[in-house]
Amino acid sequence: MWYSLTTSPHVRFFTVHLVLAALNQIRIAVYESNKKGGARGKRAFLCGVTYKKQKRELRGTAQDVKNMRELLVGQFCYPTESILILAEEESYRPPTRKNIEYGFQWLMKGIQPGDSLVFYFSGHGLRQRNLNGDEVDGFDETICPVDFETNGMIVDDDINETIVRPLIPGVTLHGIFDSCHSGTILDLPSVYNISTGKWDDHSPPSGTYKGTSGGKAIGFSACEDYQLAADTSALSQEKEYTGAMTCTFIKAIKEAHDNKQKITYRGLLDSMHQTLKQGHKSGGGLFAGIRRVFHHRILQDPQLSSSEEFNTSKEFKL
Repeated sequence: MWYSLTTSPHVRFFTVHLVLAALNQIRIAVYESNKKGGARGKRAFLCGVTYKKQKRELRGTAQDVKNMRELLVGQFCYPTESILILAEEESYRPPTRKNIEYGFQWLMKGIQPGDSLVFYFSGHGLRQRNLNGDEVDGFDETICPVDFETNGMIVDDDINETIVRPLIPGVTLHGIFDSCHSGTILDLPSVYNISTGKWDDHSPPSGTYKGTSGGKAIGFSACEDYQLAADTSALSQEKEYTGAMTCTFIKAIKEAHDNKQKITYRGLLDSMHQTLKQGHKSGGGLFAGIRRVFHHRILQDPQLSSSEEFNTSKEFKL
């Protein structure tokens, strides 16, 4: 999740380090176990990168993936056979660049009207100078596979081209990113402004089309493009580290369900903001862990983006 040369080691950030040589040789077609790309209707690709044995190994990503899978199966009725997981645990395929690219193919293969897709990423995120003029802030956002040092990062342009542009009418993709600098990682043209309650135009200055082929793409990101994202153990009953954004995302949805209430997109975003803000200000209790992680310097602002403007009072569904 993350990159900074000055921030606390408790914040997810990466430091360049050689990955295990063996990982560079692994080439697994992650969709070969299901050539048709999973069951019709609902399909999810979950990716958690721990960067084991690297200097700045992440502590929360493995738990993030487990928690997200539990949410999708238990809350939104995703079939277990329609969820693909890449992680560094032995029972899963490793999240190399090649495998993540295969995972994108698996997610999009044979999409049909009525399909609901989810891509979730928990890991390091970076920025790099944009050279083609399609970024408002002049930077491309990236996600880092486990082998990013040898095989490169995956930039927002490629993510948009692979899992946003192909979306046909009747298909909805939710991209959920718990990583640094992830605000506009899907390169979607509309970004919700929580202060004004309106959508801001984030279309590329170059005029490049970044929308879909008639479907809908919605993104939830851990923070703005210039911000870092944090780990915390404060929201876990077992005190296990997870991404702060993932914790607040799941917490808001489960609380609404437990209270037999529906949650809207705006309500979900508001809840995430409030929980993180409270954790940043609190000196103890439930949110003390977030306070320690932030060290009074980092307050991340979760972001909502979309391929098209919509009424955020609409019920949130996956």
